[in-house]
Amino acid sequence: MKLHDLRPAEGSRKERTRVGRGIAAGKGKTAGRGTKGQKARAGGSIPPWFEGGQTPLHVRIPKLRGFKNRFRIEYEIVNVGAIAAAVERGALAPEIPSGGTTKGKGKAAKADALITVNQDLLRAVGLVRSLDKPLKILGNGELDTPLFVVADAFTASARAKIEAAGGSVNVLEVPTKPTRALGLEPDEAPEADVSEASAADVPDDADDTAPEAVDTVETTPSDDA
Repeated sequence: MKLHDLRPAEGSRKERTRVGRGIAAGKGKTAGRGTKGQKARAGGSIPPWFEGGQTPLHVRIPKLRGFKNRFRIEYEIVNVGAIAAAVERGALAPEIPSGGTTKGKGKAAKADALITVNQDLLRAVGLVRSLDKPLKILGNGELDTPLFVVADAFTASARAKIEAAGGSVNVLEVPTKPTRALGLEPDEAPEADVSEASAADVPDDADDTAPEAVDTVETTPSDDA
């Protein structure tokens, strides 16, 4: 066998079909392109986004204006005027501390007591739909009743009107970092750490450096001496 006798293995190579070279080639005349039409012409390719001549999708859909803030917080909003209306119709009753004293009796005592407003109470009276979203108090409306309002956010006008009526606000804050356990002072350390620290202060070779105790025997002069 010589170099010119080498041939590929049977079936490992397939010859390219020669189109347009007569009937004997198997793809003569129209070369497998059919009869006429756009795809039968040279360079007659159709792009994937072509929709047959109708208005294409990117033209039918209007342009998207602006942008959507991914960090926007959706609040449950309540105006101070709506809270004042709920207080006037008696939906929000003042909270009288148990065992405490009030300045008056009956209606006068309830009037002097501070009314607590939070998201649970506002949902009970129908001013808030859900407890899943944070609560924000807006300043639309007038308020004459002193209130203790607990919410996640307040507008400047809402805070000013609540405080002008003799009430106070409390903003709920979500901690952004781990906090110290309740009842543990900053300078306090667990007992295990103190014992380990005291043991670490003592050197390992303390017994070797300590002077050995020497038994001393008191000698008294003998009578013969």
